[in-house]
Amino acid sequence: MSVPMLDLAPQNASVKQKILEGIGGLIDRSSFILGDNVKGLEAEIAAYAGVKFAVGMSSGTDAQLVALMALDLKAGDEVIVPSFTFFATAGVVARLGATPVFVDLDPATFNTSGTLVEAAITGRTKAIMPVHLFGQLADMPAICEAAAQFGIPVIEDACQSMGARGWGLNAGQFGAMTAFSCYPTKNLGAFGDAGLTIIRDDEALHARVRRLRVHGMEPVYVHHEVGMNGRMDEVQALVLRAKLDLLEGWHAGRRKHAAWYLERLKELTPDEARLPVEAVPNGRHIYNQFTLRVGGGKRDALQAHLKSLGIGSAIYYPICLHEQPCFAGLGYSKGQFPESEKAAAEVLSIPVFPEMTEAMLEEVVTGILGFFGRK
Repeated sequence: MSVPMLDLAPQNASVKQKILEGIGGLIDRSSFILGDNVKGLEAEIAAYAGVKFAVGMSSGTDAQLVALMALDLKAGDEVIVPSFTFFATAGVVARLGATPVFVDLDPATFNTSGTLVEAAITGRTKAIMPVHLFGQLADMPAICEAAAQFGIPVIEDACQSMGARGWGLNAGQFGAMTAFSCYPTKNLGAFGDAGLTIIRDDEALHARVRRLRVHGMEPVYVHHEVGMNGRMDEVQALVLRAKLDLLEGWHAGRRKHAAWYLERLKELTPDEARLPVEAVPNGRHIYNQFTLRVGGGKRDALQAHLKSLGIGSAIYYPICLHEQPCFAGLGYSKGQFPESEKAAAEVLSIPVFPEMTEAMLEEVVTGILGFFGRK
């Protein structure tokens, strides 16, 4: 049986008719940018996250970018970010002329910690942007405590973790602002690029983010500052609203499959493969990815083995950010963040999308166990 890494067709089929009907209305109204669907989505996502404001953006990257712009980030400023994550987290910092300051990770969770963040703070630190990687919250109480000591704002990168929880709070309820991504492969995915910037409770920040989203303009043709074109279109908002009612069920499906994997693969030794750990108190890991660690230089061989069986997998992420060519001028060297570099050499994500059948899950497990000579 072939098992893809991700199959969006069943999910999209479940909302197809509702979306088609909505698109017909958009065509009739000829309203395509920042209309009623965007406004409705913003209210619904704010309520879902338990925050005061949400601003629809053109992508998760732009959701991060506008948050930093709202803090007046400039050349010479520093932003603390993990080295093991998707490029955009550091890319938006560099795009504004500021400097990404990388930190290592906790090998159990792939997320950074309060201790690592606090050690990286300098007099030039303008913001801290922890990532909730793969669907699990970073150590937010400790990170926020370290930030508060120095009066530094925290921006959550929750681009993979809308709906994740911990310490009695949701992703988006810790930092002053938060970025959500609705790229098609996310748990709540659009039919193209889309994202949201979450503002926990600051009305002035909310007003500025909304203005920056439209070239710093308010009212029309009066530009108070140079902003960006970060507008969400009505089609993407329509799609996301149609899917939002189903999101909790999709989270539950992913968690169910993750629990199934954890039970079936528990016989593997740490020398063979390490399984994901749910380490957040009162937490909910939403498993945007189910990521194994395969040591001993066997990760690539396992991936090739699964491919030969028709089983999809992916490596998120094969190169740490401090090793990327575009950041060579920052002066980092190989070996500086050993846990991040080790993770990059060992991680392998396997299928966990909510529509998987038990037969598909069994096919994946059988392939993995077979690679290690087990049944």
